[in-house]
Amino acid sequence: MLDSVLDLIVKFATIGGGLWLVWGVIVLAGGLKDNNGPQSQAGIWQIVGGGLIIAAAQLFNQIAL
Repeated sequence: MLDSVLDLIVKFATIGGGLWLVWGVIVLAGGLKDNNGPQSQAGIWQIVGGGLIIAAAQLFNQIAL
């Protein structure tokens, strides 16, 4: 039971991180299109954050096994 709950949490965190990463790409593209530096920077940091969420979820999955 606990393994299935932890697996579900890892899946949701991975999907959430992926969505956050994709949204960061959209924000970055909007910033580049408008030549808006702060928006581009926010998009880059959002991409980095999404990648870190995915990495943390996968690391937790390996440790939890």
